[in-house]
Amino acid sequence: MIACLIVLASFAIFVVQQSNSASGQQQAVVAESGGASTVAKAPKQESGLHKAIDEAAEQISSPFAGIVEPSQSEWGAQLVRLILSLLVYGLGVGFVIRAISVRV
Repeated sequence: MIACLIVLASFAIFVVQQSNSASGQQQAVVAESGGASTVAKAPKQESGLHKAIDEAAEQISSPFAGIVEPSQSEWGAQLVRLILSLLVYGLGVGFVIRAISVRV
């Protein structure tokens, strides 16, 4: 179950980053069309917790990495890895544990 929480947290971070990125792009477009100058932003630095969650989620979902290529769609790749991770580690492991406990 911890694996599921890690994968969900990583996906939530991905969604927030993508939303912020899209917002920044739209602000740049509006600023350019209005003639306002844009200020260069410093590159984002990930926190230690963010890096740890991303690395753990990468390890957890690494068996599913070859199914979808991120170059096609980053959102699609993230969603497929999330769904497969939740199915395998959530439902699959839970099913095996219940099956073992019933037999014992």
